[in-house]
Amino acid sequence: MSDKNRKLAPATIAAQAAGAVNRADGGVVPGISMASTYERDRDNALLSPENIYARDHNETIRQAEEVLRQLEGAAASLLFPSGMAAIAAVLRTVPGGGRVIMQSGIYWGTTSWVRDFCARRDVTLEEVDAADEGALMAACAAPADLVWIEVPSNPWLKITDIARAAELAHGAGAALAVDGTAATPVLTRALDHGADIAMHSATKAINGHTDVVAGVLSCRDSDAPVWRAIAADRHDAGAILGPFEAWLLMRGMRTLPLRMERMCESARRIAAFLADHEAVEAVLYPGLEGHPGHDLAARQMRGGFGYLMSVLIRGGKARALEVNGRLALFHRATSLGGVDSLVEHRATIEPDTGIPGNLLRLSVGIEDVDDLIADLSQALEG
Repeated sequence: MSDKNRKLAPATIAAQAAGAVNRADGGVVPGISMASTYERDRDNALLSPENIYARDHNETIRQAEEVLRQLEGAAASLLFPSGMAAIAAVLRTVPGGGRVIMQSGIYWGTTSWVRDFCARRDVTLEEVDAADEGALMAACAAPADLVWIEVPSNPWLKITDIARAAELAHGAGAALAVDGTAATPVLTRALDHGADIAMHSATKAINGHTDVVAGVLSCRDSDAPVWRAIAADRHDAGAILGPFEAWLLMRGMRTLPLRMERMCESARRIAAFLADHEAVEAVLYPGLEGHPGHDLAARQMRGGFGYLMSVLIRGGKARALEVNGRLALFHRATSLGGVDSLVEHRATIEPDTGIPGNLLRLSVGIEDVDDLIADLSQALEG
């Protein structure tokens, strides 16, 4: 294989921003194109044929999308102003009177919005434990327009077989969309397993610095009707990311594979520590051999099992809140995937959603892992 045809590794794609440079001065850091409209010459021809108006014509955004496209192994990628905006663009492809199959027990923001959307659009919604192949098979026995799964799921860390889900979805006439936020394309490329659409909240680990809100969709076939509808919807509805946010996102992605390597290894060690601690009832983390989805995750994920885990604390809600309150290095804040470790008492953030009161969700950052373990130890034993 010649060097020209050699496929680059994710670390190389990310570090070099998919080859982007500053065209104005040749700088190795791409510039930011802030224009909202573009000039034409005296004959009314565009000076740049690709650029008419900044609603979805912007070089900085295209550069960030190209990095994501290459990391995902996709035919095309599109950025959105949030993960929820990306999710909404997919759901809006479902016709009124259609049918959606959605994994249960996933990110509550998705569940709540999809339930409301389907009710307003007279769309039949069936929620199913997609990690249970039999349950998903039964749901896909009837025709559907869209199957939505989340791998790994948040906060239960369930692992669904993406290839099998794609087979079942396609058998029902549906497109399969996979939210891979907790994995990123560095660990799991859903399109390689047969998914039609890969979605990520780029706010999380893809950016990794807790200073950008963004979402991304990528497709296996850019000529597929569902993708053409998504692209048209983004253009017409104006669900675009700003160029400065796209530039920040590209900056963050340069270290994505390196960050994921560190975070996954730290999470593995922390999960093992917690699993052996007498104050812990259970650890939900696919990197543990006792996790029901461990073998499947080992096949679907490359280079690690992710940075996200949930921990059930012995003693119920009151005890979990005590542990949560004593943590010093884990910031008590909503979100996940950043360089700094976070902890959430999910039942406080999302009450009445079935989350047990003794569950703490941990997002492991890039701090020294021994410091993080010491912090958890003092919180559990204090």
